[in-house]
Amino acid sequence: MAGGDLSLLHLQNPPSQFNQIIALPFPLVLLQEMLHFFHPVYFRVDISFWGEPGKGGLVQGIHKYLSCFFSASVQPVTEELVEDKTKENPVSGDAIRRRFLEFYASRSHKVLPSASLVPDDPTVLLTIAGMLQFKPIFLGKAPRQVPRATTAQKCIRTNDVENVGRTTRHHTFFEMLGNFSFGDYFKKEAIQWAWELSTKEFGLPADRLWVSVYEDDDEAFEIWHDEVGVPVERIKRMGEEDNFWTSGATGPCGPCSELYYDFHPERGYKNTDLGDDSRFIEFYNLVFMQYNKMDDGSLEPLKQKNIDTGLGLERLARILQKVPNNYETDLIYPIIERAAELANISYALADDRTKMNLKIIGDHLRAIVYLISDGVLPSNIGRGYVVRRLIRRAVRTGRLLGVKGGGEDEAFLPAIAEKVIELSSHIDPDVKARGHSILDELQREELRFVQTLERGEKLLDQMLAEALLNAQNSETLPCLSGKDVFLLYDTFGFPVEITTEVAEERGVKIDMDGFEVEMENQRRQSQAAHNVVKLAVEDGGDLAENVHDTEFLGYDTLSARAVVESLLLNGKSVIQVSEGSEVEVLLNKTPFYAESGGQIGDHGFLYVTQDQSKQTAVVEIKDVQKSLGRVFVHKGTIREGVLEVGREVEAAVDAKLRQRAKVHHSATHLLQSALKKVIGQETSQAGSLVAFDRLRFDFNFHRPLHESELVEIENLINGWIGDGTLLQTKVMSLTDAKEAGAIAMFGEKYGEQVRVVEVPGVSMELCGGTHVSNTSEIRAFKIISEQGIASGIRRIEAVAGEAFIEYINARDSQMKLLCSTLKVKAEEVTTRVDNLLEELRTVRNEVSALRAKAAVYKASMIASKAFSVGTSKTIRVLVESMDDFDADALKSAAEYLMDTLQDPAAIILGSCPDEGKVSLVAAFTPGVVDIGIQAGKFIGPIAKLCGGGGGGRPNFAQAGGRKPENLTNALEKARTDLILILTEKAN
Repeated sequence: MAGGDLSLLHLQNPPSQFNQIIALPFPLVLLQEMLHFFHPVYFRVDISFWGEPGKGGLVQGIHKYLSCFFSASVQPVTEELVEDKTKENPVSGDAIRRRFLEFYASRSHKVLPSASLVPDDPTVLLTIAGMLQFKPIFLGKAPRQVPRATTAQKCIRTNDVENVGRTTRHHTFFEMLGNFSFGDYFKKEAIQWAWELSTKEFGLPADRLWVSVYEDDDEAFEIWHDEVGVPVERIKRMGEEDNFWTSGATGPCGPCSELYYDFHPERGYKNTDLGDDSRFIEFYNLVFMQYNKMDDGSLEPLKQKNIDTGLGLERLARILQKVPNNYETDLIYPIIERAAELANISYALADDRTKMNLKIIGDHLRAIVYLISDGVLPSNIGRGYVVRRLIRRAVRTGRLLGVKGGGEDEAFLPAIAEKVIELSSHIDPDVKARGHSILDELQREELRFVQTLERGEKLLDQMLAEALLNAQNSETLPCLSGKDVFLLYDTFGFPVEITTEVAEERGVKIDMDGFEVEMENQRRQSQAAHNVVKLAVEDGGDLAENVHDTEFLGYDTLSARAVVESLLLNGKSVIQVSEGSEVEVLLNKTPFYAESGGQIGDHGFLYVTQDQSKQTAVVEIKDVQKSLGRVFVHKGTIREGVLEVGREVEAAVDAKLRQRAKVHHSATHLLQSALKKVIGQETSQAGSLVAFDRLRFDFNFHRPLHESELVEIENLINGWIGDGTLLQTKVMSLTDAKEAGAIAMFGEKYGEQVRVVEVPGVSMELCGGTHVSNTSEIRAFKIISEQGIASGIRRIEAVAGEAFIEYINARDSQMKLLCSTLKVKAEEVTTRVDNLLEELRTVRNEVSALRAKAAVYKASMIASKAFSVGTSKTIRVLVESMDDFDADALKSAAEYLMDTLQDPAAIILGSCPDEGKVSLVAAFTPGVVDIGIQAGKFIGPIAKLCGGGGGGRPNFAQAGGRKPENLTNALEKARTDLILILTEKAN
């Protein structure tokens, strides 16, 4: 069996028959592999448990053990065994996860699903902790839905990516098991349950558990010692850096307490260091959120104390499965085995570096698969760059190991990813459903990178060789410039980490400061902006407590009476706002839709009336956003009068604009269904915009859509519109909605109860947006563009309803103007345009020929300016300006001069064909090339003087620039250099 360190998982109580197995010359590794061959789950044994082998027959001993084992209660794994919890391996990763959740569920905790790896939080790129989905509750910005919760959260952290595979515990993807209290239980219960879970539920020996507490947290210390019974010697007080959690410079914070497992209790209590990875591993962290940190740094007790805990699943699995590191648990090891198999490597026999590389692949593939499943596709910015970086590290690592793909394309990541997907059932059921698209995306990205990798590797090798040579000549340390590192990143897709690793292998450092300068320029251009709604008020904490959720009435009505609960002026809470001011209005209820799910917020007006007739104030609303959970923030301008807190207003939505939004939102649902029918069910939404004038739909797909596919999509949608189908909306549990086949929108956060919008027989989606009641209201649908916006992401823009009519009318007007200008009928426009283009091409060719003739004539006039260089070998040299001739004319002139001056000859010509443009050409005859001078290499530095560059063949090269004012000096430099070089070579 290829790949498997069989000394990792073991049987805790091997039968005495093992003591009969003698060592002889029989390799233990081979014995391990034989046992693993019989049963790969149970026969991964730890030879340290066998003791000293006695004497006896080896084969007989193995036979006795196998007979004993298979006649015992433990039987080979079957589907029935997997399904029956009473017979499953109690310390498997899946079992640990299940047992943790069941433990806290039995203590009145609501089991909630893992949030997406794409967080609903603009302050972080990816979900990095289990508490992230509860952050608004902990910060007092959203009401709690349950008093207690427990989760198994998927997490991604890449800040320690360089430690992956090198240490026993660092990962990019991991699962954080957590239990949370929102103002319910606190320190005592959290500590007691953590101890009970560890020692009773999971059976960890109490004498192997150590505890850390914050240095001033006497309460936690006393609970651990007096009530739980942990000896003082195994409770460590630690400082703020290790054991005090803060949410920021100000805000909720509190002390932590951590549980550590001791792998070597025989080392005693003297001079113990809980940070010693060779002895301890922290596996459970308890955060006691009990203070509010003020601006001056002082701590005030919180009114509502919270509990936030995190238990590392991979770490606990390592402890319970008794393996030397997290990678060799059943959560990751099968992935490593698959990689080893593809590389034709035995993990058991591999050296440390090979094992490290296999661990990197195992870790990175987990992160990659779950990120892509959650809609994060490879790109050069943001989350997409995280995925691309991990894919490229995995590819390069695999290539170092010699991992081979199964198909002709040689892509190997999909073959390993299949194992990740196979193991995903209890982590995220959606991964298997998206398996096909995940594998397709991996294959495309790997093959793209391999092409650039091969080119980039050659260039990097040249750069490193030059750096080493320059360092040797200058007697300095070899260093790769920041510009070179950025070139590899920007042009060849090399992450700086890979460049750094390869450079370090060759003993070359890189100029990170120079690289960061280049990167900063790119970040400014490409970084996507975040539109985040914040109630930036001085007393935001009080406002969060005093403002209630806004009741939304907009599904049933477009106008309603409401009360002004709060007013914000420039982010500050005020009592009244006067005419002309920009204001944010919070109402107790509203018919206005707040931007969410891709649909923009409603427009309309707020009217204040006196005596139910006289209008005293008018507020024009131009945007509505959500904040503080479900608080609707109406943004607008006071057009008349004064608006005050407590006033009753008439809130009126612009009905025409709302109808446009409804039409485009329903059309978006039809578009997604049509895409799935035409290009495949695996395609999924990657983003959307539902506006008044258009809709925009981003989706996962690897190529542009053909014109015939776009036509088919339009026909399908317009057919469904013509069917006049009544839409159905229902509110049901999230579980029931998914079981019914409802599609969830990527990136959207759902509660336990969800709204389902269905076009019977066509579409069913989870959606809180506004929709038409009948598809016939959409009237018509037209795609106006289809394009790629990122690697593997396509975008369709379309119009429907009133926007469709406006679009068609505008097109019709343009067509009428075109017909009038060309003096043809509409059906003749294409033919007329083709004829005009052909005429234009003919005229351009004639002009080009005339320019070439003029250039040749000019060349004949300056040929007499050529001069001779050299003594033993005379070479004719000509360096001249050709006024405003373009590049093609320069080429014709140079060819004429080569024939005229004859071999050997060297010709440099320059011109300024347009404003801000320089053209250069270098032409060397064979006699010049033969003495070691190449046109392509010579012209490049000359072009740089003109703000450009270029190159070409040894005998002929062209270049350009952007600084015509430097052309004279550049040609003079060319003349001087040619004379020096040719004089030396020709003599």
